[in-house]
Amino acid sequence: MNTPVRVVAAGDHFVLPALITRALTAELPEPPPDVRELMLGWPLEPFGPVAEVREASDAENPLIDALSDGREVLVTQMAPVTERVLAASPGLRLVVVCRGGPVNVNLDAAQLHDVRVCYAPGRNAAATAEFTVGLLLAALRRIPQAHDLLAGQRSWQGATYYTHEHSGLELEDLPVGLIGYGAVGSRVARALAAFGAQVMVYDPYARGEIHGLRMPTLDALLRRSRVITLHARLTPETRGLIGARELALLPRGAVLVNAARGPLVDEEALCDALADGTLSAAALDTFAREPLPAGSRLFGLADRVVLTPHLGGASQAVAEKAARIAAAEVGRWARGEPPAHALC
Repeated sequence: MNTPVRVVAAGDHFVLPALITRALTAELPEPPPDVRELMLGWPLEPFGPVAEVREASDAENPLIDALSDGREVLVTQMAPVTERVLAASPGLRLVVVCRGGPVNVNLDAAQLHDVRVCYAPGRNAAATAEFTVGLLLAALRRIPQAHDLLAGQRSWQGATYYTHEHSGLELEDLPVGLIGYGAVGSRVARALAAFGAQVMVYDPYARGEIHGLRMPTLDALLRRSRVITLHARLTPETRGLIGARELALLPRGAVLVNAARGPLVDEEALCDALADGTLSAAALDTFAREPLPAGSRLFGLADRVVLTPHLGGASQAVAEKAARIAAAEVGRWARGEPPAHALC
């Protein structure tokens, strides 16, 4: 292609428009792309349903304006690629979403308008795996609670956590069960193995060698695990995967960590298990409803839970990887090569 690719880089305060432009320029140096940058409000402004798409910034009009001169390519994380946007942008041929799935794109409308849609799988696998291990360590050793006592209340009573009754568990020789062994779960398994944990894995879809002991059933994994970490995809089959029955199979005083998807766990059953001592602790980055409602029972269990607001994928490297993956797809499209990650 001898003419510059004309792109709208609809970034936000995480995947910055400038990161997208830089990645596109590196991917397409001659001639350099003609990039129009658009800044969307996420995460400083909330996302949600926009028209018929999910998890998008409410920015249909600014996006239509940015695409109005017949630009062929849109690279974005949160822009709402709705039927209205597609119908108003007849020159658009490619949309690349800087996320693990293009939930902000109307795929049926994209096909109707002959627009190819690509995405960026694996962009946050390393970050989420590291965050999961961090949550696990924080829960096992009561790090946030001790910090709050000392830094927040200026109290040395955190020394209570040095008593045998209240001191935490260590990872070495600890039986840890992983539910799911994809891009994130496999990284967590390797990290825990380096700590010396006894890693066990349940994933009926995992193939090949794994780092740890493969368990034949979920029940078998739960009965042997002092800690469980969740790494499964959210599907109709896995929604509510861990409920009251499953929690009751764990050894008393076990710990649950979830940085995958909130609805994998029955939150009411989890709170019951924390309240009655079935679980000694939980660490959660995702929840059944987000933002976490002010009336959630989890806030009343603060001495036993570590709560973070869905930050597992929040690293600078994730934003940079997402921009590079997206730019590579634009480069393939410009050169007439097959895409690596396309849904339509």
